[in-house]
Amino acid sequence: MHPVGDKKQNGRLGERLSASGFRFTPQRRHVYDVLSQKLDHPTADEVFMRAKKAMPEISLATVYNCLDALVESGMVRQVQLQRGATRFCPNMEEHCHYYCDACGAVFDVALTADSSFMPRPRGFKIDHYDIAVHGVCAQCAKK
Repeated sequence: MHPVGDKKQNGRLGERLSASGFRFTPQRRHVYDVLSQKLDHPTADEVFMRAKKAMPEISLATVYNCLDALVESGMVRQVQLQRGATRFCPNMEEHCHYYCDACGAVFDVALTADSSFMPRPRGFKIDHYDIAVHGVCAQCAKK
């Protein structure tokens, strides 16, 4: 986790939040740290459980509000991989998600913004990717 005193990280997060009309708060910093610590695309409930370990007074509603602010400010993206709960990803580089249908693991694979691996309609300008590939991860395939 980033210490609360990490001025460079706090400054960047604070600037992004402020530009979107949100204040920098210790709770938002903590939720962002929880997401950045383990890049496994947790649900809001999983973020809440992890956040409570170091900040026992944080509520589920606060975690949801923090996640909303982080998404709105462009620091985190929502990922919908199946019909289940929305997951959250702090990787804002263009990438796709590989989802293991057996164990539920999620893996990021980088993409370039001008990637031409997919056909697209004539004249279509890509803003961002939202790609999820389903299958079985290497560990589950060995079983």
